[in-house]
Amino acid sequence: MDEQQYMKQALGLARTAAGQTSPNPLVGSVIVKDGRIVGMGAHLKAGEAHAEVHALRMAGSAAQGADVYVTLEPCSHHGRTGPCADAIIRAGVRRVVIAVLDPNPLVSGNGVRKLESAGITVEIGVCEAEALELNRMFFTFIQKNRPFVTLKHAITLDGKIATHGGRSEKITGDAVRQDVHELRFLHDAILVGAQTVALDNPRLTNRFGDSKKQPIRVVLDHDLRIPQESHIIQVPDAPTWIITGSNPDIPNRAAQFPEHVRVLQVEGPRVEIVSALELLAQHQVLSVLVEGGQKINTAFLKSGQVDEIATYIAPIILGDAGTVSVFGNLQTSAAENGIRLETKSVDRIGHDLKITSTLKE
Repeated sequence: MDEQQYMKQALGLARTAAGQTSPNPLVGSVIVKDGRIVGMGAHLKAGEAHAEVHALRMAGSAAQGADVYVTLEPCSHHGRTGPCADAIIRAGVRRVVIAVLDPNPLVSGNGVRKLESAGITVEIGVCEAEALELNRMFFTFIQKNRPFVTLKHAITLDGKIATHGGRSEKITGDAVRQDVHELRFLHDAILVGAQTVALDNPRLTNRFGDSKKQPIRVVLDHDLRIPQESHIIQVPDAPTWIITGSNPDIPNRAAQFPEHVRVLQVEGPRVEIVSALELLAQHQVLSVLVEGGQKINTAFLKSGQVDEIATYIAPIILGDAGTVSVFGNLQTSAAENGIRLETKSVDRIGHDLKITSTLKE
């Protein structure tokens, strides 16, 4: 196999832990000696051994004089585990091939310098694009100091998300719902507005396979008006965080909530998108799946704080009689002023379509 094939194997190993390493990145490693794989590993959970360490343990003495393929620059600092660069040096490897440098200022370039100072040959950039895509959430978190934001919605063929009254209806099929639960599993948090909670009373939990991991349920609620009888307040299936404004009476009302509910305040009377995301980043939330209604969708799109959009389209037409569109007034007077998207993928899921897109730079 050539270098790209070994790195693709390392990328595949890293993907097996998707959804469970936050706030750490996904990392895979393969160790090759004399054209034979002698060790492999993936980082499985924050605080546990990194991919390189797992691979070195499997390789044992065969790591001496071998080539290490790793999807992200080996760490060089002491965190919850020891530096991987030091472990690689102790193992006596010959060469390290890295897909992409770590954007974390604690690491970036330092791991490479430490390896090269020890006489190890380092090559960078094999399958770089795939490695960047794999850890797009981590890179966004580090470089923009906010969570990676995915805007998700299910719409009819004519762009509606709800019928008369604003209450969301079952639009897509069962296969889409399973895909949505997988999206929830891959994100640290699900975010909605207080109006969605009041109208739909959602549970906002992940029911992907037999996973016990639950995302944080985040609600933007300026004045803490969320109904006390809401599922996310009364049922402790997952943590619930309510982000509110600076009303001085809020702490008194927050004291009435159950233990799994946490109230976080931002400065100012209203919760702005940027300040809410900054607050979540401070609490090590790497990624957010926005599943709100028209107001939240519009606010996020206008804020420019959206990284990816997952649109599920059902072959249904509702028309305009009191129905609700996915976005409200974006103040686009002509098509040329519209928000332009780049299509990443189009998939058929059951009878429905899924379009994954990003905002054009």
